[in-house]
Amino acid sequence: MAEEKEKLNINLDTEEMARAGLHFGHRASKTHPKMKPYIYGTKNAVHIIDLEKTKEKLLEALSFIKDLASQDKILLLVGTKIQTKNLVRDTAKERGLFYVSERWLGGTITNFASIHKRIEHYRDLEQKKSAGELEKYTKKERLKFDEELADLERKFGGIKELGRIPDAVFVCDLKGDILAAKEARAKGVKVIGICDTNIDPTLVDYPIPASDDAASSIKYILDKVKEAIPKNKS
Repeated sequence: MAEEKEKLNINLDTEEMARAGLHFGHRASKTHPKMKPYIYGTKNAVHIIDLEKTKEKLLEALSFIKDLASQDKILLLVGTKIQTKNLVRDTAKERGLFYVSERWLGGTITNFASIHKRIEHYRDLEQKKSAGELEKYTKKERLKFDEELADLERKFGGIKELGRIPDAVFVCDLKGDILAAKEARAKGVKVIGICDTNIDPTLVDYPIPASDDAASSIKYILDKVKEAIPKNKS
């Protein structure tokens, strides 16, 4: 494990993790039984995550992400919760990653051919507007095109250049975006996921035991993801 840390050159400090709130789980009554190995104790009826375990699992995930980047493989970030979406979008843009920060569309991975047709339509419409080809339409028709473009941007903006299914998916909120993880697993795509205490960690290949509610927790983890990806990838 020490060799991996040296290779990654990423500092993972449990005190920093604590300050970012990674250790705060859910109420003990909501804990998934398979998360018990990652729990340190209970405080005020809330389970506390063992940050040494978080450190170990985050290191494994970051090592995998670094390997993906070195092989020019595709990582897709997914996070649609209000406190997550901006962090996901900004992280993806800084490192040239694909992302979904609005609603996950069913079939994005399992029926990619159909999704790709919609993306091609989006890109075609965008190109036509840029070239001034929509100016021949009436004001009302142009308004409809603008509304359609805005809708397509929300749905596909983060995967507009995605030409095939990704090699791995990073899911920030497995409760809300479980479909993304399920579709990925169905297609043999590796899944990295933040696992709060109410999540089944066996749903993903690389679980990161940490709070998925606190924006500071998600930011800490995504900042480490950026460290694992060379800047020349952006």
